Amino acid sequence: MKNPVRFLGPALQAALSAALLLLAPACGERNVYVPPPPPKVMVSQPLKKQVTDYLEFTGNAAAFNTVQLRARVEGFLEKILFQDGGMVKKGQPLFIIQQEQYQAQLQKAQASVLAEKAQLEHAQTEYDRYSRLVKQDAAAQTDVDRWHYERDSRKAALLAAEAQVVLAKLNLSYTKVIAPFDGRMGRHLQDPGALVGAGEHTLLAEINQIDPVYVYFNINEADLLRVRGKKPMAEEEKYHKNNNTKHPVDVGLADESGFPHHGYLDFAAISLNPTTGTLMLRGIFKNPETVILPGMFVRVRCPLDEKKDALLVPDVAVAYDQMGPFLRIVNDKNVVERRPVKLGVKEDQYRVVSEGLQGDEWVVVSGLMRAIPGKPVTPEKEGEKPAAAGAKPAKDKPKSKKAAP
Repeated sequence: MKNPVRFLGPALQAALSAALLLLAPACGERNVYVPPPPPKVMVSQPLKKQVTDYLEFTGNAAAFNTVQLRARVEGFLEKILFQDGGMVKKGQPLFIIQQEQYQAQLQKAQASVLAEKAQLEHAQTEYDRYSRLVKQDAAAQTDVDRWHYERDSRKAALLAAEAQVVLAKLNLSYTKVIAPFDGRMGRHLQDPGALVGAGEHTLLAEINQIDPVYVYFNINEADLLRVRGKKPMAEEEKYHKNNNTKHPVDVGLADESGFPHHGYLDFAAISLNPTTGTLMLRGIFKNPETVILPGMFVRVRCPLDEKKDALLVPDVAVAYDQMGPFLRIVNDKNVVERRPVKLGVKEDQYRVVSEGLQGDEWVVVSGLMRAIPGKPVTPEKEGEKPAAAGAKPAKDKPKSKKAAP
């Protein structure tokens, strides 16, 4: 049989030969799996910085002063001169109780004083006259003694009348209930027209002074010894008094970052609670904006000692498992290692590492989900750009709009 290729045209023969040449090498090769490169992660070395060690607690805010305003005299409540929940100034009138009765009692007491003064002057005049007459044998000694008694009794009656004036003025002043200090009022508990003070001191309202404000918290025995050090308390208090210093303490609310409110300790209980083994402490803080309200839970931070050198890592780099906190470290072979650490205080967005680091390690700070202990990674140092970062290939450059000649 003749070769059928010979009967094809020359052009078709050439195309068929080229196709056979292209297919021949492809049929002899197999697909080879190429593993993907290690995942990229961002690493950085621990930050070296001087920090202060702190103890943190949970406390409760309390008013600096709290007073229950009560009616001390009986009468009908005439006016309420404040807004419920509003701020008031010291000496500001808050309630007005019926005053006419007590104004009349004051006038009556003042009239009694005038009457007693007149009787005293008359008794004194008669005593002086009979004293002269008895020397002239024109009067009996019994008359002198009687007017002597009358004069002294009038003096006593005048003192009693003057005391009644003082009491009447006090009762009249009680008809106007005033603010004992700058503070915030609670709601009024009696309405205008109500009879108050009848047989009891009727509660009218409550006022709190919240600038400054107290914060109470409890410290356990071990932390108390760390705060005090080895100095006796009397010696430590004497040191702070002589140097005009106070124990600083900071607080922060639940919706605040850090501890923006600064104050100092002003009270410590005289003994530990035997049930809980804790000591009650109290701090005092300025509160001009009244953002801290009595009863609020606050975060409390107390410094332990002076600043010292420490290693800090970003707080997001710290991971936790059943064995405790740990960091992901990239070794010299670019393999991730699990490094257990002991944490200290938090400084802004960083966390102090008190144990577990030497300072020259490369800690994974980004791409944590790709950094699996025991697996290789491609580390990129924080702050450094990749080799080709920001560079575009030449073919990607936009063409010039200038027309070709």
